[in-house]
Amino acid sequence: QQSWVIVCPFLVVAMDTRALASSAAGSGGGVGAAANGGAKPSVVGGLPSAEARRLAADALILSFPNAKFFQLSFHDLFGVQRSKLVPRSALRSVASAGAGFAGFAAHLDISPVDGDLLAIPDASTATPLPWKPEVVWVACDLELFGVPLAHGPRNVARGALERLKAVHGVSLKTGVEAEFFVLQAPENAGSSPLIGDSVLDAQAKPCYDAHALMRKYDFISKMLEYMETLGWKPYQADHEDANGQFEINWEFDDALVSADRHAFFKYMARSVAEAHGFRVTFMPKPFIDKAGSGCHAHISLHDVSTGANVCGDASNSAMHGLSSVALSALSSILEGAPALAALTNPTVNSYKRINCAGTTSGATWSPDAIAWAGNNRTAMVRVPDAPRMELRLADMAVNPYLLSAGIAALVHDGLDRGLAAACPPPSDVNFFDRGSEASAAARARAGRLPRSLRDALDALDDSAAMRRNLGDAFVDSYLKLRRAHWDEYIAELSAWEVQQYLDC
Repeated sequence: QQSWVIVCPFLVVAMDTRALASSAAGSGGGVGAAANGGAKPSVVGGLPSAEARRLAADALILSFPNAKFFQLSFHDLFGVQRSKLVPRSALRSVASAGAGFAGFAAHLDISPVDGDLLAIPDASTATPLPWKPEVVWVACDLELFGVPLAHGPRNVARGALERLKAVHGVSLKTGVEAEFFVLQAPENAGSSPLIGDSVLDAQAKPCYDAHALMRKYDFISKMLEYMETLGWKPYQADHEDANGQFEINWEFDDALVSADRHAFFKYMARSVAEAHGFRVTFMPKPFIDKAGSGCHAHISLHDVSTGANVCGDASNSAMHGLSSVALSALSSILEGAPALAALTNPTVNSYKRINCAGTTSGATWSPDAIAWAGNNRTAMVRVPDAPRMELRLADMAVNPYLLSAGIAALVHDGLDRGLAAACPPPSDVNFFDRGSEASAAARARAGRLPRSLRDALDALDDSAAMRRNLGDAFVDSYLKLRRAHWDEYIAELSAWEVQQYLDC
């Protein structure tokens, strides 16, 4: 009953505001315009008019009668959530104009002289905070100088997904496996991260440990309860392969919906953990000797008209039951993996996960070769069962919107070029077995993933597929900020350098 009260009005709002957004976009692009024979959507796509925004705000106010505040939020290029808390009484005026931000204060390619960055709420995302239900969270798209911000992460994802629908008639659906560490609160841990139960959660192979899971029952069960209330259909949670590491899974959906939920999940996990006296981290590799936190993304493509999954071909057993559509997408993902890594593995620390030599448990759970296979967790892309694929590359530092955007860009590229025949055969070997000749040969054929963030950024810079499908403006802005981030890292003096070179 609780789920019905919260979710049902939201679904009505989602239907109405999406229709308004489509009609307001006009020739500027948007899936509604393309479906009616209008202009082909731009890379970014249009945003609703001021009148449409006012109507959407009215719908939000009516749909959430107990809401005192609306938290209008966006994510910058580094995946940091930025928001403003808007009183109910001010929502109509703020939403119609857009919530104003000094964009240069976030990780965006904006200068102090550029004026206000406007956050335009998408009412279809309205989500009451389960731990503070008088506040309704709303994801926003970004506008600058009266047009969509070309490097706004949600703008980029929405544009890429709309183009995929308009040009190829397929929609991308995704589901993510969200891994994270539960740590002691900073005031207890000091300057070094300590797992939440450092005494008892100490097994060498702690994956799926029942006791470690149930010691965090209050936190994990509350997360599952909240996700059920929100209508996400969570279906399992477990203790993962590293001490203090957990994973929660929920049902897949349209890629933009999954990105919104992924973004909200990280916000919710941190908030709920803090309420229980812990700290959650999504850092890819907080402990060098333990498995890192991946963000495995399950991918399927669906016919826009019928909703049917178009990734399966039962007669193609040699390619694990994948259709030509799926193989075209897969071939492009493999070819574009070094560039994709710049988005899916966006931090310096990310490359300590995907280039990990070993862990105390005996498994890294992360790829280092650009290969695909059947139900084989050592490959970069796994096909657990057609008609879906699992991309095991991304880590939990990924910006949820850029994860969807990057996948959509390469899927679009593969379908544009008809790459099914170019897809290499599956490599059904154990890539973690360093002593195996078969594994070594398969790794040599496949090629390596980038060894560092700098290498991945260079690959993104050179990627025609990413530039064509995400836009030069986005790629150049992302590279500008991430290369500056890399330069900050290079300028640091590490303890390792002092230890190695003090007496050289």
